[in-house]
Amino acid sequence: AGGGVALLRAQAAVDKIRGGSNDEKTGRALVKRALEEPLRQIATNAGHEGGVVVERVREKEGSLGFNAATGEFEDLVAAGVIDPAKVVRSTLQNAASVAALLLTTEALIAEEKVDTPAMPDPGHGGGMDF
Repeated sequence: AGGGVALLRAQAAVDKIRGGSNDEKTGRALVKRALEEPLRQIATNAGHEGGVVVERVREKEGSLGFNAATGEFEDLVAAGVIDPAKVVRSTLQNAASVAALLLTTEALIAEEKVDTPAMPDPGHGGGMDF
């Protein structure tokens, strides 16, 4: 199924991992939260409350999920809402790779955001016709 449902269902696999240090447990909690973010954002972009949609989809099983195009909860496979598995897998692998790189890097360089004042309105003639 698409629409972030497969990722939400993948949380069950994370739940099966037991033990580990507190850091590993924290990491698993972060991964679980990250797995629900695509669905949350899809719902928000469609004008719905993301957290509510995530919880409603979590209560369902299989390919039942939220169709952002219709605003309905339905079987997404039957509705034709499908995410290519390879794309989803590659996305997760790349995100994990970048996260690991950031966590193991001793220093990062970033540009400081500089607030620049907005350009003033050029004044459109104040009602005078040209």
